[in-house]
Amino acid sequence: MFVHGFGCDRSMWRDVAPAFVQTHRIVTYDLTGMGGSDLSAYEPRRYADLQSHADDLLEILEALSLRDVCLVGHSIGASIALLAANRAPERVSRLVMVSPSPAFLDDAEAGYRGGFGREEIEGLVGLLEENQLGWSMQMAPTITGQPVEAPSTETLTQSFCRTDPEIARHFGRVTFFSDRRADYERAACPVLILHCSDDALVPMNVAEWMRDRVPDATLEVLEASGHSPHMTVPDKVVKTIRQHLGTA
Repeated sequence: MFVHGFGCDRSMWRDVAPAFVQTHRIVTYDLTGMGGSDLSAYEPRRYADLQSHADDLLEILEALSLRDVCLVGHSIGASIALLAANRAPERVSRLVMVSPSPAFLDDAEAGYRGGFGREEIEGLVGLLEENQLGWSMQMAPTITGQPVEAPSTETLTQSFCRTDPEIARHFGRVTFFSDRRADYERAACPVLILHCSDDALVPMNVAEWMRDRVPDATLEVLEASGHSPHMTVPDKVVKTIRQHLGTA
């Protein structure tokens, strides 16, 4: 089951999910408020906590009577998948986290460097709240690690721009200020972490923090740039996941 990240939809997995059709039942879906979901169902007070998105995921698993599920989540979608797995370990057997981050915000007191100071995060979210188009055009190349004219960058820019502005502003703040470090340290099933060697949003020390603090975690560093390897180097992502599933 594939869980997309902020400002995206299930189509972002189109170069990865089909590779597993012959061996697994595949489920993709849009987070509430994203893609083709019912936008009216997005209630800001409810979705101020990522656990609500995880609860939605668990409702889908229950409705489809799914067990022994491998959840594959990207970025904030990886955190949502983790929360779901921790709440229902009887349904989820393993996790694959693509470019995850327990927290983007630095915590000097705890010695945690998430990659952004509070002023930087406020500036990032502030730009999104003031100018979604400008934010999309600025951030898409940073997130993909590709030039503006690259297909993956254009796809991501268009996806950001399609997102309902009110929802984007709200979920953007939830995403970038989320801190689920304690939940990561309580991971209830084996975890494969895929991290790009050059990720502008998540520094290598965060990947190493997860490797050292998440129970039963395996870190695989992909020689790639950006925060969305499932879009830019899908073959590497597929190969690594297959190897993990074959040995888990």
